[in-house]
Amino acid sequence: MRDESPQEITADLLLHAYASGIFPMAETADGDEIFWIDPKTRGILPLDGLHISKSLRKRMRKGGFEVRWDAAFREVVLACADRSETWINTEILALYEQLHHRGYAHSVEVYEGGELVGGLYGVSLGGAFFGESMFSSARDTSKIALIYLVARLRQGGFTLLDTQFVTDHLISLGATEISRASYHRQLTRAIRLPAQYWAMEASDDPQLVLQLSTQIS
Repeated sequence: MRDESPQEITADLLLHAYASGIFPMAETADGDEIFWIDPKTRGILPLDGLHISKSLRKRMRKGGFEVRWDAAFREVVLACADRSETWINTEILALYEQLHHRGYAHSVEVYEGGELVGGLYGVSLGGAFFGESMFSSARDTSKIALIYLVARLRQGGFTLLDTQFVTDHLISLGATEISRASYHRQLTRAIRLPAQYWAMEASDDPQLVLQLSTQIS
């Protein structure tokens, strides 16, 4: 379901929308209109159900990359928008930058040789994290960013990782679809939790991150 919004969208309105289970999208990068989206089925990635293939585990253990948190938020959003079709326009970029400065929007960045080669960004509210988009310009780097994110969310007491929709890429990592009603029930519980996004200490040990992202609580 999609509703065109004639009112001015502010950072506060955006937070209220997330708490209500809806999120914004533009038609194109150059589009002036923003629509509120409330899908009939919602993509989530259960935090106790992350799938990491043997090849990806091997890639993680091999290292050769560096993961940072909130170090290049704008750059990550722009990289996510740098594709033939995108829903991220100038207004959406500005709104998420406002949320970032207020501590609600976060990015995970993956670097190789000092170059940003992958990452993701999203919004944190209570015990829910709303994943917005990810990008990768080197093999597996968006997956690595997601693994680090899941480790952080599990350590911080989060219960909901919203992926909005599912793709083959996300399904391979454990994402699934649930009904709108089921999503809203999970959301209502999650946003009331006193979760801590910064509970996990920065770690340069991929093996530790693998354990944190997949161990059963």
